[in-house]
Amino acid sequence: MEQKLYERSPINHLNKLTCPLILFQGLEDKVVPPDQARLIYNAVKEKGTPVALVEYEGEQHGFLKAENIRNTLEQEMVFYARLIGGFQVADDITAIKVDNFDE
Repeated sequence: MEQKLYERSPINHLNKLTCPLILFQGLEDKVVPPDQARLIYNAVKEKGTPVALVEYEGEQHGFLKAENIRNTLEQEMVFYARLIGGFQVADDITAIKVDNFDE
């Protein structure tokens, strides 16, 4: 079981991350500590691949605050629309900065 968890964890395969990525991280997360999300973010950024990291104070592995859940869903949709789909979302949502894309 431990070997399977190791193999599935992206932190152990940073060199294989090659596509645009948006990360949402609870700063109280004990399952995936914030430093792991930052390592992934930095590895993707250093490759020149579009990447964004959104961190939430007071959230753990699963987000519970309605405003954070909503923001996550909105930013995920805008990210897909801008970087993958090339379409406009219907709502007026201000997109977060995506490194290696918004420069």
